[in-house]
Amino acid sequence: MPKRQIIILLTTWLAMTLCSISIAAPQQAPRASMLANSCIICHGQNGSSNGPAIPSIAGLSSEYFIFTMEGFKNGEIPSTVMGQIANGYSTEETQLLADYFSTKTFIKAKQSFDAKLARKGAKLHEQYCEKCHAEGGQSVQDDAGILAGQWTIYLSWALKDFRTNKRQAGKKMQQRLDKLYARKGEQGFTALLHYYSSQQ
Repeated sequence: MPKRQIIILLTTWLAMTLCSISIAAPQQAPRASMLANSCIICHGQNGSSNGPAIPSIAGLSSEYFIFTMEGFKNGEIPSTVMGQIANGYSTEETQLLADYFSTKTFIKAKQSFDAKLARKGAKLHEQYCEKCHAEGGQSVQDDAGILAGQWTIYLSWALKDFRTNKRQAGKKMQQRLDKLYARKGEQGFTALLHYYSSQQ
């Protein structure tokens, strides 16, 4: 094949490849946005929940989002409907959702709290939780979920599931929860919840 024809073919192939990339990239965001529409019905616009029983999912790290969805899929995380919903998404779709919500801003819930209990909770968090939930429970970098400003009712249910082994925690987390409960009882968990709800 003449050199000129080879150059023309290569140039055409390169142009088509670049064109397909430029077309595919913008479509990624709209697709993720469309997938997210089924989430915002319960979790609120951009993943910021308006209801105390449903957690906000905006701002979660992609890793934690995927970890949680996998937990719903395999039944390790108890749920009413999330198991069925999670199983409806492919691995690729779950990744798209994770990346989409990770770019959204976590909006702390406006809710009542007891200032005295919140101060006690701050000390307990520092002692039992800070190593994995840094910055008072608001760091995203830990890939461990956001506690600060999350809805109290949801957190109370999640803590109860962990404490009663209905939901499996990591070994270190379970040890810390058991130690906290042995030393402070339910009042310790209540103080923690008031601390997280105080961060608005």
